[in-house]
Amino acid sequence: MVSTQEKAERAFLVGADISGNRSAWPARDSLEELAQLARTAGAEVVGSLTQRLPKPTATFYLGRGKVRELKECRTQVNYNLVIFDDELTPNQQRSLEETLEVKVIDRTALILDVFAQRAQTREGRLQVELAQHEYLLPRLAGRWPHLERLGGGIGTRGPGETQLESDRRLVEERIHRLKKQLEDVRRHRSLYRQRRLSEGLPVVAIIGYTNAGKSTLLNAMAGAQVFTEDKLFATLDPTTRRLTLSDKGTVLLTDTVGFIHKLPPRLVAAFRATLEELRDAHLLLHVVDIASDHAARQIRTVQKILEELDLVDKPQVTVLNKVDQLSSDFRQGERKALSRYVRIAGKDPYRVAISATNGWGFNKLQEIMAQALAERMLSLTVLVPYDHPDLVSIFREKGMINRQRFLDNGVLLQGRIPEQYRDLFHPYRLPTRTSPPRQPATPLSGL
Repeated sequence: MVSTQEKAERAFLVGADISGNRSAWPARDSLEELAQLARTAGAEVVGSLTQRLPKPTATFYLGRGKVRELKECRTQVNYNLVIFDDELTPNQQRSLEETLEVKVIDRTALILDVFAQRAQTREGRLQVELAQHEYLLPRLAGRWPHLERLGGGIGTRGPGETQLESDRRLVEERIHRLKKQLEDVRRHRSLYRQRRLSEGLPVVAIIGYTNAGKSTLLNAMAGAQVFTEDKLFATLDPTTRRLTLSDKGTVLLTDTVGFIHKLPPRLVAAFRATLEELRDAHLLLHVVDIASDHAARQIRTVQKILEELDLVDKPQVTVLNKVDQLSSDFRQGERKALSRYVRIAGKDPYRVAISATNGWGFNKLQEIMAQALAERMLSLTVLVPYDHPDLVSIFREKGMINRQRFLDNGVLLQGRIPEQYRDLFHPYRLPTRTSPPRQPATPLSGL
């Protein structure tokens, strides 16, 4: 028997510590994450190399001596792919491939490859393809070395320039079509969001660093069946499910694409239609892998991306996930998680420790979600006549009931309701501080 399965590419990782860039992760830590990305893409990591630089060089990104060292490493580990942790210019990539005589890609190309594998919906595939074409466009010249004629004079004009220009035109036309298709998707999503908002259900968006457990949380809380795996970007396409917060109303819970360190700006732009889901969310659940050694950096990365998306002022609940990896006892793991979070991120009024895998802490999480959502709702007390059971149903489903009594002349409801229902309940509103007359409660069976 002859195996037809393709062998995994043997990847060698390269990173740099750039002097003066205090916000960047240490090169070794960043390469550790790059290794996870490479394995997710299907590569076998066989080695790594770092260099401290004042700034990247224009030709090779690294210094020439380090490039020679990198080439010598090939005789030892026999790599056939080199992955740089930062985005390379087209000139740097061409120079490195000519010198090393192997394929060279950067972190952006690797993330795009992972996204291409994970995208399942038409929208996701369109967004990934747009980002790939925009990344490819300035690198087309290096794709046709056998046709290029650099220079001038007799013998230097020919099919090379024609082929390159033809390819550029084709890619630019494809980018234009993709943007038009994505604009249609964006309008469709906008109409869908408006319809959801008209229903009055609060939208809660799950955000966080990739592999923090967002999809596992959605599956456990809302009964979704989103694919989960212990890999970066295991899921890419957003999923929305209804979730009932006990007697505190119903919300729409949405899982979104995970964030990552050095997320390419073109990828953020391409996923604008998806990320706009966050703009209309009433609450963000920021899921943190509190057991990770890089939890503090991951938190800062997510907050930085939220700032770039102008969402930093959106109400948030910090969900400290994976406490089961800190202790087999929930209470002990909860104490460790909260203590660790305060130490690395400071105090936060809305934070809760959970284990999405074991189902720990879900009741407390739902209470905090309800509390955070209630602060943005209208507080009121109403006495709804019995001939309007539809209003009682609306209050129960769209709002949050703190107190309910069945009186002779109607149902007394005290709680909070979305602002858009103010006029609907206005005719039955009671002064908030006025207590209704004392009457014996009517049994439910009497309704």
